Amino acid sequence: MYSRILVALENGRADDALLPHVQELASRLGSSLLLVHVADGFAARNFAALNLAESDEIRADRAYLDQRAVGLRAAGLAVDVHLAMGEPAREILRVAAEHSCDLIAMGTHGHRFIADLVHGSTISEVRHKASVPVLLVQGYPRQKA
Repeated sequence: MYSRILVALENGRADDALLPHVQELASRLGSSLLLVHVADGFAARNFAALNLAESDEIRADRAYLDQRAVGLRAAGLAVDVHLAMGEPAREILRVAAEHSCDLIAMGTHGHRFIADLVHGSTISEVRHKASVPVLLVQGYPRQKA
């Protein structure tokens, strides 16, 4: 059913909740995984246009993807990694199409109101514009108000 799953990682706590779900799903279905992180700092957003050198952020993000892939590969899964640069939603959708992914998996934050407007915008854009199903996994329990 899902042969290639794009897993959008943010290099944060939500990834710790997302990856076990994706690992189980991929194991059961025999899916390959494409771990994607979108670096979106100044250097990443202007990397090509300004011919910039890799920043510490970009190097750290690449190392994070590689580290996460090691654990999944140890579990017997086929895993590729891709570090994209720029606007997160646009890059997730572009990479999913370019790599023929048939499912996009993302972790949510459990924020409320203002934080949802800021952090939920990537998920909202991806789920509205994706041409494939989107799996959302709650990153961690909501804090009580």
